[in-house]
Amino acid sequence: MTEGYKVKEYNGPVKRYCQMLDLRDDPQMIARYREAHSAAKSWPEIRQGIREVGILEMELYILRNHVFMIVETSLDFDWDTAMARLAHLPRQQEWEDFMAVLQGCKAGATSDEKWQMMERMFYLYE
Repeated sequence: MTEGYKVKEYNGPVKRYCQMLDLRDDPQMIARYREAHSAAKSWPEIRQGIREVGILEMELYILRNHVFMIVETSLDFDWDTAMARLAHLPRQQEWEDFMAVLQGCKAGATSDEKWQMMERMFYLYE
């Protein structure tokens, strides 16, 4: 992990959104959450829907039961519009309900209701 992670390159600037949520503090639930997000087990319809609403890249980072998400989009991306659209795509609510069990959230919650948007408080100023 100390070698870092290569990030996608774009032809111009992008917007970045950072969010977090806590999983149930249970090693078996955390293992299931990790497995569900693996390349072999993640649902293709969900990956397709994420791209369909205009998300260029999405990364999840985990420390114990804390999950941090980075989302990169074009500069003209509108978060609220995209999340409203995402909530109604095929299988999205089924995925959210499946994840809610592992996340400790109520069934029926949308992705936007579960994840807490984080405020940037520091960056290396130019």
